[in-house]
Amino acid sequence: MKNNELRIGVTGYSAQKFDVNEALRLLKDAYDRIDREHQNKSKTVVSGLTNLGVPALAYNEAKIRGWRTVGIACSKAEEYDCFAVDERIIVGDEWGQESETFLNNIDVLVRVGGGNQAKRETGDFRKLEKQVMEYDLPAQK
Repeated sequence: MKNNELRIGVTGYSAQKFDVNEALRLLKDAYDRIDREHQNKSKTVVSGLTNLGVPALAYNEAKIRGWRTVGIACSKAEEYDCFAVDERIIVGDEWGQESETFLNNIDVLVRVGGGNQAKRETGDFRKLEKQVMEYDLPAQK
């Protein structure tokens, strides 16, 4: 990671239904805070490659802000609609096998809702004593 670049990991719901407007509001809040705290750094958003759920919102908002995008996922992600990221990293064949690579490639982690994998990744990243921003967002039925 370059000194003048801040890599922002975003994790959260992909397939699960959730309040999209609320998720976007939370993401914008996180991005605004990060932007204020790290004004002199270029920003890159790193998420799970798919153009679904929270990762899609995260990537779209990053593009609006002129930030780079990176997708880190297992090969199964390629079976879904993928976001046109600037850089793509495929690790392993099963969901979760990419988690370690994802966590090692980010400086800050933003969690918006999410299931077991998102919560596990957040807990693991917190142990690294790096910045974590968590937003609870209930799933919808």
